[in-house]
Amino acid sequence: VQLQASGGGLVQAGGSLRLSCEASTSISSFNRVDWYRQAPGKQREWVAGSISSGSASYADSVKGRFTFSRDNAKNTVYLQMNIPKPEDTAVYYCRGDRPLFGASWGQGTLVTVSS
Repeated sequence: VQLQASGGGLVQAGGSLRLSCEASTSISSFNRVDWYRQAPGKQREWVAGSISSGSASYADSVKGRFTFSRDNAKNTVYLQMNIPKPEDTAVYYCRGDRPLFGASWGQGTLVTVSS
């Protein structure tokens, strides 16, 4: 199973950017899908995520600015980044967990927020 993250790039602080994570299999087969990020010199941290039948949850640092959503028909989850800040600069990864198969990680997409 592959998870393909895309949509990263350079964005100005206060702008917006949408990341996508497309699965090579049905996104509904995942118990949950999450977004993580890793800034230079820092550990990877959880950003947002959702179980397959539940609402999304968010890290305090992005709550109110980022929105997690999914499109089951496209086997894709999204992370809408509104009002990004320079401290949101990181490589963003998606992760999906499936019963019996465990976790799958996407390759990461770089987001750079300029001040």
